[in-house]
Amino acid sequence: MKNEKYRFKFYLNASHAISINGFLGKSHPHTWEIAIDAIKLKESFIQFNQVEDKMESFLADYQDRFLNEIDPFTTINPTLENTCEYFMDEFSIRLNQLGWKLLAIEMSETPTRSYVIECDEMQIQEQTKEEKVENFLTFLKQLNEEK
Repeated sequence: MKNEKYRFKFYLNASHAISINGFLGKSHPHTWEIAIDAIKLKESFIQFNQVEDKMESFLADYQDRFLNEIDPFTTINPTLENTCEYFMDEFSIRLNQLGWKLLAIEMSETPTRSYVIECDEMQIQEQTKEEKVENFLTFLKQLNEEK
């Protein structure tokens, strides 16, 4: 079976400090690389700039900032793992609004250190009831046009 997906990459310049055993470490900067794999749920012309603009707009709040001073990282330790999980949830919401489904996210704080989350395959294959109805109606319309 052929798996087709799109990969988008984004860059975030931000600093953070990690709390370890109740002690806050030293603030340090990163150029975070965030790669997402996604699929388009509906057959239509793909406007990549819509996805890119939506994700960049979200990341703008964190660009050139100290993550520990921005929600939710005022209460969540901004480790690579926690940051990736939060961004995964936020990216997923924004992709869904555009008719896309997030398959995976990879976040790197250095060129040699990444954290990867792959979405549950069952989650990916799910379609809403409305999407199933819409696909069926499109199929019926195509059948009618062929007659």
